[in-house]
Amino acid sequence: MRHSSIPGAHGRVRPLMLHGDPLLHTPCAEVTDFGPELAQLVDDLFATMYAAQGVGLAANQIGEPLRVFVFDCPDDEDVRHLGHVVNPRLVETDGVVIRGPEGCLSLPGLEAGTERYDHAVVEGVTVTGEPVTVHGTGFFARCLQHECDHLEGRIYADHLTGWRHRKLMRQVARASWRRVV
Repeated sequence: MRHSSIPGAHGRVRPLMLHGDPLLHTPCAEVTDFGPELAQLVDDLFATMYAAQGVGLAANQIGEPLRVFVFDCPDDEDVRHLGHVVNPRLVETDGVVIRGPEGCLSLPGLEAGTERYDHAVVEGVTVTGEPVTVHGTGFFARCLQHECDHLEGRIYADHLTGWRHRKLMRQVARASWRRVV
């Protein structure tokens, strides 16, 4: 049996874009070039995600405004989901809306109760252009919605209102990593 390499093993860890970077609020472009640069980007995304101890990472979070994300995320049954999606489209969200703790590698160390559906379906392609459909439930559904949001220029803080939003923004203002804008 032939084993594939570990995702990110050939990637390099890149700096993360932090809250306040305009790239995080800019919709990403469709991928049109499926060459070696895209494969390297996916490797870099995995390497960066693992180095930051995340469960998902979108390309704009490392400064690449392209519609690509990676994930290595458990669902609520502790089943591991590992992969990537190029040009993803969130085609279905349904089920119960659950407010649960949500964090982001672009807001390190912070989290807030954010409402997400407990089921999500994403369609896209792989780095080789093969169609892929990813179904997620529970925590993994939250991850899929979160990463798709990134590619549309949204972060989880954009879903918050009222005191939850104000509290998170106060935490951002006090964070040691705060980006001056």
